[in-house]
Amino acid sequence: MPHPMRKRIYVVAADHGVTAEGVSAYPREVTYQMVFNFLRGGAAINVLTRHGHIDVQVVDAGVDYDFPPHDRLLSMKIVRGTANFTEGPALTREQAERSVAVGIDLARAATGDGIGLLGIGEMGIGNTTAASAITTVLTDSLPNEVTGRGTGIDDASLARKITVIERAIELNRPNKKDPLDILAKVGGAEIGVMMGLVIGAAAERLPIVADGFISTAAAALAVASCSCIRDYLFIAHLSEEPGHTALVRSINLRPLLDLGMRLGEGTGAALAMHIIEAATKLLSEMATFDEAGVSQKEP
Repeated sequence: MPHPMRKRIYVVAADHGVTAEGVSAYPREVTYQMVFNFLRGGAAINVLTRHGHIDVQVVDAGVDYDFPPHDRLLSMKIVRGTANFTEGPALTREQAERSVAVGIDLARAATGDGIGLLGIGEMGIGNTTAASAITTVLTDSLPNEVTGRGTGIDDASLARKITVIERAIELNRPNKKDPLDILAKVGGAEIGVMMGLVIGAAAERLPIVADGFISTAAAALAVASCSCIRDYLFIAHLSEEPGHTALVRSINLRPLLDLGMRLGEGTGAALAMHIIEAATKLLSEMATFDEAGVSQKEP
């Protein structure tokens, strides 16, 4: 029977070189500024994790900034932002492998800390562009079918974003059959760490909740590496980003919520954890008809 579970969300942050192409409504420095907001407890994810009694830890996987030590910041910097993937791979193969290894280690650490339900969220200006590129490759879609407005870009910026993804895929030619190659060519450090977290959680038999579009892109790469991983995976909610529908269809999982959310940070995962925990309590605490002395159906 399920039992009351300790919950944790890792919010993984990194920068993206593709922001040089004007694909985001916000400047790159917003990534490190939001990390400081997470550490101060002022972001949406902080509010929701406090409400749900969820431990939150922030992971610096590749932010182009040097943070001072903080008890809630895990410094796991793999790169100082990815390379611009319109000019070559976002990461080297070694950097991609290292990011996944960091995530696997974090999942093991969560198990060691007695965590029973894990969640992943992210922060990284430009990362919807990376997630859209990953989705294009994994789902055999066209970039214009799976690319959305991210932080709220206008029509001209959306057209530019689609063109950037087309150029990146044509130049780098990521191999659909090699999830690490996709990650290296058009992904990001935070996406790699979340991919590793999903792989590591499954290895530890630990259920894990992917937040929205970017988290699901990471989870889909993990599932592509080993299909049985999906048995340990929940998708928190259906994102407003058009690529998310293609991703959840490709891994054949149904999001728990559909609230028109697009914030990221792990906020959807925090909400979904309430539903998952409630379901476990129904299973373990609710009386059966026999136990409650309730009559069965008439023959």
